[in-house]
Amino acid sequence: MATTREGDPIQHRSHGAHGEFFVERDGRRVAELTYSMMGEDAMVGHTWVDPKLRGGGLAPGLVDAVAEWARSEKRRIVPVCSYVRAVFARSPDYADVWRR
Repeated sequence: MATTREGDPIQHRSHGAHGEFFVERDGRRVAELTYSMMGEDAMVGHTWVDPKLRGGGLAPGLVDAVAEWARSEKRRIVPVCSYVRAVFARSPDYADVWRR
């Protein structure tokens, strides 16, 4: 199971053509990244982190988790979410999963 920089477990749940990666603390969701499948590609449309926890590494952990999942499933990611698109653009580490 993937974890954030702080050691929080990142959970993955999929249901039909939709899925999400998320972090919970004390039974409360504090971060999430959602995607929808479009053929073989995952369209990442939304990333959210509790405002009190922003800047702490939760969002980058979610991006890493979805990229690891895409690699293992032989999928590509279409980053509709502006945050994910910016992360992908800043690092060559995601070139193998980025559907441009």
